[in-house]
Amino acid sequence: MNERHNLVVSLLADINQFGLTHPHMLAQAGALLLAMVMALLGNRYLKPRLGLENSRWKHGGEGLMRIFFPLNALLLLWLFNFLLRFAWPAPHKLIDVAIVLLMAMVNIRVLVYVLRNAFNNPQWLQRGERYIAGLIWLLYALHVVGILPELAQELNAIKFAIGKTSISLLGIINGVLSVAGTLVVAMWLGRLFEARMMAASLIDMNVRVVSVKIAQSLLVVLAVIVALSLVGIDLTVLSVFGGALGVGLGFGLQKIASNYVSGFIILLDRSVKLGDLIQVDNRQGVITGLTSRYVVVKGADGTEALVPNETLITSTVVNQSYNARDVWIKMPVSVAYESDLGLVMKLLVDATQGFERIKADPAPRAFIENFAASGVDMSLGFWVKDPENGTLGLRSDINQRIWEAFRVHRISIPFNRLDVVHFRPAARMAGDGNLQGLVPDEVPDGNPDR
Repeated sequence: MNERHNLVVSLLADINQFGLTHPHMLAQAGALLLAMVMALLGNRYLKPRLGLENSRWKHGGEGLMRIFFPLNALLLLWLFNFLLRFAWPAPHKLIDVAIVLLMAMVNIRVLVYVLRNAFNNPQWLQRGERYIAGLIWLLYALHVVGILPELAQELNAIKFAIGKTSISLLGIINGVLSVAGTLVVAMWLGRLFEARMMAASLIDMNVRVVSVKIAQSLLVVLAVIVALSLVGIDLTVLSVFGGALGVGLGFGLQKIASNYVSGFIILLDRSVKLGDLIQVDNRQGVITGLTSRYVVVKGADGTEALVPNETLITSTVVNQSYNARDVWIKMPVSVAYESDLGLVMKLLVDATQGFERIKADPAPRAFIENFAASGVDMSLGFWVKDPENGTLGLRSDINQRIWEAFRVHRISIPFNRLDVVHFRPAARMAGDGNLQGLVPDEVPDGNPDR
């Protein structure tokens, strides 16, 4: 180990040199204890009064709350370390070790918070959070004991030759970490922008969605450019990548490109938007999500269909919420000819009273459609405010009311009567084709005409 970088060895050397009761060591311990107590008091009494969780930039406030204690302790230790240098110019190893540990705590909490927001708190992150924290603590422990610089030198000595270029293992690790880090930061910033933009109720929903998608795409492109620059790769390789992308689009990625472009067209022309009730490709439901490749349509049964954006461009879409969300519902009813049609029409309209989902203006109406062979065909029509919640339950409740009202007022519903005559074969020989052997079934009252 290199003693110059080993903070633990340096701290032990200071303790052997000055002793634990020396003012130099007591001042460091006092500064460390005072910083921790002040950070704890601030975390307990000051943080709840700042209202960070209710700030306009909610995600930023949540992130600051996660690192409130270690960040305050770290800032106080830096301040106390600066002040102590006026009395003891020598390095303060105890405070240096505490600063490194607090920086590790801050980095762990910041990294986990950024990953949660960038990937929308996935299950794999919840299961692997302890491993991420353990890896960061291990890196800082190697730094404290002075092993990390030597490990970096060993990794830099392992090199690979790719053509005329020599790449070290340390360079590969730095490149992967740079690309991953910039992409995660870009995704996190995209999530922050999405949360802020989607909360702007004064802006049209489609404009918000388009702005979010454009911003997220630009952030990813910028992250790739920054990552390539950090790794040391010439940006002219992007021209080669663009040519490969063009070849890929020509051979097999037409559908992906078409769906991506169609998604922006749908959002810009405002043909559909979140919350619309649509019917497309034999599927009816409410739009619950708009992505770059597909639209999420949730049916009344709870299932969700992923409809490609291209389908909404090339197919006929029935948008029941394009100009207004109200939907006209028609319920057919048949009554006997001897019924009082005026009373029937009143009973049908009364069956719709008391339902908040049914619009009062225009009011429900009953209609006489035609005079059929068995009875009078009528219908009940009304407008529903929220068709996205389904209409089957509403129809059932109204039908039950109609059924009860008809029974009270003795209004009959006609049905077709079919008189069926059954024949049974009598004793006859095979091949006998006459029908004389067929006699009608006996009926209970002995009347064969019934």
